[in-house]
Amino acid sequence: MGPRIDIVNPMLWEIGHVGWFHEYWTLRHAHGQVPLIERSDRLWDSSAVAHATRWQLDLPDRAGTFEYLADVLARQEDRLGGAVDDGARYFYELALRHEDMHVEALTYSRQTLSYAPPTGLGDAGRPDAGSLPDDVTIPGGLWRLGSTAADGFVFDNEKWAHETMVAPFRIARTPVTNAEFAAFVDAGGYGAREFWSDAGWTWRERRGAERPVYWQTRRDGVWGARRYRAIEELAPRAPVVFVNWFEADAWCRWAGRRLPSEAEWEVTTIGMPTTDGTRLADGHRRWPWGDQPPTATRANLDFAFDGPVEVGACADGDSAFGCRQMIGNVWQWTASDFLPFERFAADPYVDYSQPWFGTRKVLQGGCWATSRRIARPAYRNFFTPDRNDVFAGFRTCAL
Repeated sequence: MGPRIDIVNPMLWEIGHVGWFHEYWTLRHAHGQVPLIERSDRLWDSSAVAHATRWQLDLPDRAGTFEYLADVLARQEDRLGGAVDDGARYFYELALRHEDMHVEALTYSRQTLSYAPPTGLGDAGRPDAGSLPDDVTIPGGLWRLGSTAADGFVFDNEKWAHETMVAPFRIARTPVTNAEFAAFVDAGGYGAREFWSDAGWTWRERRGAERPVYWQTRRDGVWGARRYRAIEELAPRAPVVFVNWFEADAWCRWAGRRLPSEAEWEVTTIGMPTTDGTRLADGHRRWPWGDQPPTATRANLDFAFDGPVEVGACADGDSAFGCRQMIGNVWQWTASDFLPFERFAADPYVDYSQPWFGTRKVLQGGCWATSRRIARPAYRNFFTPDRNDVFAGFRTCAL
């Protein structure tokens, strides 16, 4: 196959990379086949190709890229028509989840690049649902943090489950809303040094940040925000989104709050109290609401809606402690550094977690554009604290 070469838009690299990842780990690694495109590793191996140079490579054009994806899929289907052992199955599972991540990345890239919004991917009728401003009390106790082999496919940074002691704490029922974050902006919080960490202040000064990246003031003084190509009035009861860890941390300092640790977040999400409510019960739920699969009334996942819904929505998805939207709507920053668990050992895709330990913060819960395969409560997402281009917000704990 000899695909044509052309100048392509930035998103085309992402699409080609998804096909390459499938081919590399399933057809080549699991089944020993030769590359379909001789130079494919030089084009699409994200571990070897510098981010800034990806858009200048001699990439196949749109038709050639989709021809490549179709060829990979057809060969996978041929293989899956016969027996596939558990070792090979792992790599198909890995490739599917990697594709899930890039579907989400392509969605927020449309926002970054001011492209037209995606169509046909979610219900535009986002419900009016209000807000839930209270905290709930979470009892302390021993908690099993991380995943086990019985949980099915898990990423290496979730391995393996281990016990950790969690002290009692109070946590907000919902993520911080646009209105709550706007109060910080209007109070001059971005210019108040005392609310920012040293690294956060350095980022703010370097970027000249005075508000979240897509916010804009309208002529009547009401906050608006760019949503893809359009400027829309900020929905006051929707969760704040496209804020980075530095901004979340600064809001917490201003409000006299703090971000939860990843253990506190997970306890709130799938933990259960004992009958008398004095401590954490042994075991946990699969999802905040129980073991039933996600639905649009439980979680805004899998493009159930075409963007974040108000923080009071999805009432059927409350956790055992009464917290809402622990899963879906917006990713939630935690206070935790992205570090390996005690018994960590890298999976065959060694560049997934290991190179990034100690340089990123943990996010959990997924967003409206996240697949349910990724938005499992134990899944540990991770971004550098300056990233404000992803569908991320935060909820907070009392000091």
